[in-house]
Amino acid sequence: MFKNLINFWKGKDFLSEVLKDFEEMLKDGETIFAISCKSLINNPISETDKIYEIDKKINEAERNIRRKVLEHLSFQPTVDVPVSLILMSVVKDAERLGDYSKNLFEVSKLLQKNLSQEQFRELFDEMDKKLIIIFQKTRECFLESNEEVANEIMNLERKIVKGCDEELEKIAASNLETNLAVCSALVLRYFKRIGSHLGNIATSVIMPVTDLDYFDKKKEN
Repeated sequence: MFKNLINFWKGKDFLSEVLKDFEEMLKDGETIFAISCKSLINNPISETDKIYEIDKKINEAERNIRRKVLEHLSFQPTVDVPVSLILMSVVKDAERLGDYSKNLFEVSKLLQKNLSQEQFRELFDEMDKKLIIIFQKTRECFLESNEEVANEIMNLERKIVKGCDEELEKIAASNLETNLAVCSALVLRYFKRIGSHLGNIATSVIMPVTDLDYFDKKKEN
C-alpha cells in the first residue's frame, strides 16, 4: 500500500516537499547521533551549540511537515488520508531520533571521565556503528519504499534491542564505578530507543496504517 501511495504522489509538490524535509530530519538526526557518540570519548564541549541548533532545526521541520499535511487535508479532506497518517506518524519518530541523540550528548557531560576507545567498544559492542548503518538504510527504505530493506532494518533493530538488554544485564552485575555504570546504562537505553524509532519508520513501508509500530507483535501473532 505504501509503495502505491508514494508512486501516486511522486512528482507532486506536496509530497516532494514533505519527503525532502523528512529526509533532512533523518540526516540531521544521524549527524547529532554521530557527534554525540564521539563526545562520549572526546567530550567536545565546543559542539554544544551545534547540537542544539540542529535539534531546533529538526523540531521546526516536524512542525512544518505537520502543517503541510494538515493544510493539504483541509483542501482535500477525503483524499490521501492513508499517506497523511503515515507521514504524521513517522515524522514524530524522526523528531524523537533527534531528542534521544541529543540525550546521548548530555550523557557525556555527566561522565566524570571520558571513555577510552577500548572501554567504548567493550561496553557498547560497536552498536553506534550498527545504528549509523540503520540510519542510512532507513532513509533508503522510506524514500524508495523498499520493502526488502525495510525487513532488513527490522531484523537489525531486533538485534540492537537484544544487544542493549544483554549489555545492560552485564553492567548491572558488574563492579563498575557508579558514575560509569549509570552513564553506560543511559547510553544503552538511548541506543535502544533510537533503534526502535528507526524500526518504526521502516514499519511504515511494510505494514498497513493500522499496524504502524506493531511489527514485532504482528510477526509473533
